[in-house]
Amino acid sequence: MNRRESLKYLAAGSIASGLLLSGCDWSNPEEVEKSLWKYKYGRTAAETDHDNSLLAQQFFTQAELAMITRLAHLILPANEIGDIEKAEVPELIEFMAKDYPPFQDPLRNGLATLNQRATEAFGSDFLNLEEPNQHALLEPIAYPNEVSEELKEQASFFNLMRNLTLTGYYTSEVGIKDLGYQGNQPNVWNGVPVHVLQKHGMSYDESWMPKFLDVSRRNDKAEWDENGNLLT
Repeated sequence: MNRRESLKYLAAGSIASGLLLSGCDWSNPEEVEKSLWKYKYGRTAAETDHDNSLLAQQFFTQAELAMITRLAHLILPANEIGDIEKAEVPELIEFMAKDYPPFQDPLRNGLATLNQRATEAFGSDFLNLEEPNQHALLEPIAYPNEVSEELKEQASFFNLMRNLTLTGYYTSEVGIKDLGYQGNQPNVWNGVPVHVLQKHGMSYDESWMPKFLDVSRRNDKAEWDENGNLLT
């Protein structure tokens, strides 16, 4: 199982700077709303007003958003189904920072500290580093239980980024497709598997099998005799 598969199952159990952000013009609130708010159902008038007021604002700078996008790509690399931009993960993180202000300082300060670490270690800001050097900065903060004392705040920041990235991706249309989630689907039940029955020393009465497990008769209405015996 590769890293993406591992992250996928974790999510299922519990989402150049100009190019990175070319999918959405953050200076144009109407474009942001069109991109992020495709689905209008399920919102009261008050909730819609609240959403629109947040969409009209911008919290992160373009440089911060570029860095968020790059981090999200490193956390969850693209595959043949899609990527974090197709799932609009950066837009979600921008919105969440406005909708839940306690996210703001940890995210902004975390980005700044990561850039500072990049400059101290490699003489350049994080976005301009080669990918191996970016990984070298993230590796020490990627595992909360193993992080050093001086990097605990950075680890907390990265954990928040990882949670937001996975939540954003795997709750999107792209991410749900990536999970292979089919929703409620009609199926055919063939009974308890034989090995399970054998394990518990049980078996089916063969005379009942055609009555209960004949798929061709699944829409037939059951009938019983006067003694309660199943006829159909």
